[in-house]
Amino acid sequence: MATSIDDELIAALQEDGRASYQALAERLGAPRAVVSARVRELLDSGAVRIVAAADPAFLGESCLAHVAITGSGELGAVIEELRARDDIPLVSAISGSQDLVVEVRAADHAALFEVLAHVRAFPEVARLRTAVYTDVLRGSFISDYGGGGRIDQIDSELVELLRHDGRTSYRDLARQVRLSPTAVRSRVRRMLEDRILRISAVVTHSAQARRVKVGVGLHLGGDDQSVAQRLMGYPETEFAAFSVGPFDLIATLASSVPADVFARLDDLKGLAGVTGMETWFHLQTLKEDYSRAI
Repeated sequence: MATSIDDELIAALQEDGRASYQALAERLGAPRAVVSARVRELLDSGAVRIVAAADPAFLGESCLAHVAITGSGELGAVIEELRARDDIPLVSAISGSQDLVVEVRAADHAALFEVLAHVRAFPEVARLRTAVYTDVLRGSFISDYGGGGRIDQIDSELVELLRHDGRTSYRDLARQVRLSPTAVRSRVRRMLEDRILRISAVVTHSAQARRVKVGVGLHLGGDDQSVAQRLMGYPETEFAAFSVGPFDLIATLASSVPADVFARLDDLKGLAGVTGMETWFHLQTLKEDYSRAI
């Protein structure tokens, strides 16, 4: 399929936001000068941001959910309220029978219920459709934190700096926290290796963007793992998770080549393990901010 260099760069930066230009060039099989110029253009244009975020499990957020909102009126006030909440890192306007998709990160099911009750209380909200993730297979800021990691005040300061620019040089980080670049590098690498921290690319999506972004909800008939493996093999898959609720598996596919996304959707529909599928277009990302002070 006709994957563009920007798509390949974005995918690589979503895996490792601090990957060197040389490493990116080797992965793409492209000249280093071309790769560095494209990365700088993507960052300078605001099309892509590189940020650091703590794994939700490290933050004590063990309950993650996908919530589709159907409105009964103008949703401007609702959107502003959702964007202001730290426990809602994603707000996206979508096509179809629902109007918005949000992601909620809560400490437990009781805390999730409180968030949902708050959203339902808006008179402009007609109904919610909620799917709770049981296993996130791919997510830019999911690190599979296993516990045991520790941070101190300097680590927190480094995370705060990297929240705003995940590619800040070790030299600049060192100057701001008054340590040596070697010491700073060691601290950042430790947090990454302990899966406390993830540094990844966030792609700005709007009606004017050249990338197509499609949400997919799958109903599965039993062979869950083979469907998941096929989905995870697509370079267009940005997010995938098993869930409990209206869907058994939820995913997001994105590409600057719309035909590639549509071909993947056709492929999914043809799998023996898929008994049903629903899709929605992400029209505009109104908020995507997984970074929080720790």
